Amino acid sequence: MQEIQGGVTAAKGFFAAAQEARIKYTNRKDMAMVYSSVPCRAAGTFTSNVVKAACVLWDKRIVEESDYCQAVVVNSGIANACTGALGMDYCRQTAEAMGKALQIPEDACLVASTGVIGMQLPIDRIKAGVQALSGQLSETKEAGTEAARAIMTTDTHHKEAAVTFRVGGKEVTLGGMCKGSGMIHPNMCTMLAFITTDISISRELLWEAVRESVKDTFNMVSVDGDTSTNDTFLVLANGLAENAEIIEKNEDYQAFVEALLYVSTRLAKMMAGDGEGATALVETHVYHAASREEARRLAKSVICSSLTKAAIFGHDANWGRILCALGYAGVEFDPQKIELFFAAGDKKIQIFKEGTGTDYSEKEASEILAEPEVQILVDMKMGDHEAKAWGCDLTYEYVKINADYRS
Repeated sequence: MQEIQGGVTAAKGFFAAAQEARIKYTNRKDMAMVYSSVPCRAAGTFTSNVVKAACVLWDKRIVEESDYCQAVVVNSGIANACTGALGMDYCRQTAEAMGKALQIPEDACLVASTGVIGMQLPIDRIKAGVQALSGQLSETKEAGTEAARAIMTTDTHHKEAAVTFRVGGKEVTLGGMCKGSGMIHPNMCTMLAFITTDISISRELLWEAVRESVKDTFNMVSVDGDTSTNDTFLVLANGLAENAEIIEKNEDYQAFVEALLYVSTRLAKMMAGDGEGATALVETHVYHAASREEARRLAKSVICSSLTKAAIFGHDANWGRILCALGYAGVEFDPQKIELFFAAGDKKIQIFKEGTGTDYSEKEASEILAEPEVQILVDMKMGDHEAKAWGCDLTYEYVKINADYRS
């Protein structure tokens, strides 16, 4: 597997475009389209929030019931959540406009929205945007990058990644883009993410790979503890790599899973590091846990702790907050046995051992916590399982951004 430049247009047969539609923002592109030249197998996961945006309900039905998918349109600025029957009708109208513009069936069209909850979409601008986007589609790397920029809200930079790998003697490409900066607390995955690939794979195995991949990637991210109404993760596979279709869990399937995990992890970490107001990407790595599920719960508990996040922002090695977060994760363990470390780059310091703090240097610990990427390492000394979770520090700027988000 080799990482390459690009995103949703990296794989064969995928096109993208971005357009200023003035949904909420002005003087910036705020609408994107991703299109495959041929029908795709599709799979997706969506928010577990009971309050689901209209676009989530639309996409869930399409990927579960339609024979294939071929295009996605995304707008930023307005979420189309809590918008009633009219919001659902706007999804239908958008898909209808896509179908006409691209000459594909309405039920092959997916829609996604992100932004303010409770506002109705300006549907005339959406439909005009669809028409404009359909005439600008390009398979260049730059087109994919522009699409990634167009779906941003409070993100400070666009997020995309891509890889190539070999399957049955054929070169396969998998690339994706995502957005996410605030209202990030996956219980599925909290963000919009779109991955495209030219692999040929059965519908059943594509679904299984997608469901499994989110457990260790997007589901392991938390910025602020709020699970969004609009979480959408979609994977489209158009088969243009011309590999023999993957219909069983063999080496080819494992190669695909590894590529999907790699790109999803890269995107997940980009989101965590770009959390609203963040100054640091924080990774919690729990290892030697009794089970994979317990490792996940422990890592996620630490990364979700507001007190731990605030301590990292203040470069304060307050390890008691980490112990506290581990203790309420719902996992039984012996605090006398675990060990804690802080790390950044080639620096590493032990801060807890045998039930108490070590004689570490507060200055050295503070310097590690001042780095842009910080690791919290937790050795449970209970088994052979591990998991990683990603988040960011909690800053004054987060409150400022979210105190006037609608203005």
